Amino acid sequence: MERISAKIGDSEVIIETGHYAKLSDGAVVVRQGDTAILITVVMSEEPISGIDFVPLSVDYREQSSAWGRIPGGFVKREGKPTEREVLVSRVIDRPIRPMLPEGFFHDVVITALTLSADDKYDPDVLAITGASTALHISRIPFDGPIAGVRVCRIEGKFVANPTYEERQKADLEIIMAGSKDAIIMVEGGAKEVDEDTLAEALYFGLSAIQDVLRAQEELRQRLGLPKVGFEGMELPLELQKELEEFCTDKILQSFLIEDKRERKTYQSNILKEFIENKGVPEELHFKLSYNYKKLISKLMRKRVLEKGVRIDGRGPKDIRTISIEIHPFERPHGSAIFTRGQTQAFATATLGSPEEGQLVESIYEGETFKRFMLHYNFPPFSTGEAKPWGPPRRREIGHGALAERAIEPLIPPEDQFPYIIRVVSNILESNGSTSMATVCAGSLALFDAGVPLKKHVAGIAMGLIMEGDRYVILSDILGDEDQLGDMDFKVAGTKDGITSVQMDIKIKGLKKEIMKEALYQAREGRLYILEKMYQAIPEPRKEVSPYAPKIEIITIPEDKTLVVIGPGGRNVKEFRDKMGVSVWVHEGGKVSLTSQSKEAIEEVKKAIKNLIAEVEVGKVYKGKITRVEPYGVFVEVLPGKVGLLHVSKMEGYVKDVRAKFSVGDELLVKVIEVDDQGRAKLTNIGIEKPA
Repeated sequence: MERISAKIGDSEVIIETGHYAKLSDGAVVVRQGDTAILITVVMSEEPISGIDFVPLSVDYREQSSAWGRIPGGFVKREGKPTEREVLVSRVIDRPIRPMLPEGFFHDVVITALTLSADDKYDPDVLAITGASTALHISRIPFDGPIAGVRVCRIEGKFVANPTYEERQKADLEIIMAGSKDAIIMVEGGAKEVDEDTLAEALYFGLSAIQDVLRAQEELRQRLGLPKVGFEGMELPLELQKELEEFCTDKILQSFLIEDKRERKTYQSNILKEFIENKGVPEELHFKLSYNYKKLISKLMRKRVLEKGVRIDGRGPKDIRTISIEIHPFERPHGSAIFTRGQTQAFATATLGSPEEGQLVESIYEGETFKRFMLHYNFPPFSTGEAKPWGPPRRREIGHGALAERAIEPLIPPEDQFPYIIRVVSNILESNGSTSMATVCAGSLALFDAGVPLKKHVAGIAMGLIMEGDRYVILSDILGDEDQLGDMDFKVAGTKDGITSVQMDIKIKGLKKEIMKEALYQAREGRLYILEKMYQAIPEPRKEVSPYAPKIEIITIPEDKTLVVIGPGGRNVKEFRDKMGVSVWVHEGGKVSLTSQSKEAIEEVKKAIKNLIAEVEVGKVYKGKITRVEPYGVFVEVLPGKVGLLHVSKMEGYVKDVRAKFSVGDELLVKVIEVDDQGRAKLTNIGIEKPA
């Protein structure tokens, strides 16, 4: 077994190989503290035909046994990947995919399995480093190494790979991956930090991973395998020349077509015409199509760099026309349609009771309830595709998480707004960043629902084209521009700072000054969009929708919570079934009451007050007789609280108690004593008024 260590921040990362999963093409275990994760890579022997992308798949798996727990639920075993597992799989995939060479079409499968998880270090960034190491020492072609790191700002200081406890204090948290001289991938959020702070965090992270990269290179030198060869996608030189001569002017003409579908159809017909005119043999059609797309990209880039003109005729900083509809439909608690060019998102905000929160199980916190949820849907009709609408895929989960992270810092605390909040974004048209349109539509819908957000949140997608010393930063990129650029990044935030960021960077040695310039241009675009949003709805509505439930939270002594619930939940069931009020008991003695009726909530509040009330000496109560005996009567003075009115303490002479009193009779009584077992002794002598 080979073992190597490296410093990252104030702790040590250890990489081991040669002992586990030896039938894989590459396998390593990466450790930090008591957290350990196994990462394997396997390549298919034959390439996959008929595809023009790298067939990479990544599976990240966490099993409860890694942190000493048994899974929740009835089945008691892990099932389909959780949302977190999907999100971590994505942050491994995104920096690895561009490091696999063009034209390499062998299946590559990366599997990351958490073996041990402590209460300090998250295995997610270790998995990025492990995937790179396993590929780097294997036979699989790979332009690495890269390494992953989590960067937080805690009390004004940047920290690499902080512990869970330290992360709770952070106002900025990003996961990033980088190589020796390039930032490759960024994913994270913040509490309204400025652009300079984000740029400093990125370059701090790049510096922090250098020793880990050194360790990977050393491991490759010790035991790395020769890399396999592959055919590639180059065309014969003569055919490549003919393709460029025949198609260039026609492609440039297609860039004048603003409509996405018309432009795609026009460009597709150019290729068909070339194939027919030149009689290109069928076995070259696939490579020809691949290189035709590269030619389109090359010409797009050249047009932007030389003329500053984009596909749809805009300048680099221009943002497409924005239109906003507030509350287009009546029954959702809040709704909005945000349209930017040919990108359109319809978002709804739904308010629910506390018991409707999402139960989430995590390594560090165990089971917790999630108050704010944002779900993103991308139906095929949004791109004009004739496909059925299936369950959410990894892309949809990732885009939803990005938008949720952007808005979440502005969600008011539970004691100010006790609702569970769910935003759903359905993409109706897609040509540009739908995740950033979701941020805008989601913020608008929350304002419409009466959620007291202090500020609107907006998002914008940016691009960068760079060749040598020349570069152009693009605001509000289209779908086609997403593919041709050297950096695409999405930045969301308020007028006062950044709350969410996602970047994929394809060039090495990006200067910090260019990064800052791009972030400030994104801020300029974000402020423009925010202005449009404030014009549409300047502040949250003062009242929630009449269709939203009414919620009130009361506080009771914590030792009385079981009294409110009742034996087997009897009281809670009665409140729900007979009074129409859902009662949810939280830690710390907080009790939430949810109903469509404010009057019903008031009625339950009184009932709870009576349930937890203590019988007080000297106080007069109007009670009901529950039992009659020759020596006296038992009176229920409070719900579940019964006292004895002895015959000797009755007003006047009572010869026959059973003749004078009956079960169910109401009676004014006064408490004269409560013994050490909580039993009350009563009298009805000299009573003037009830409690």
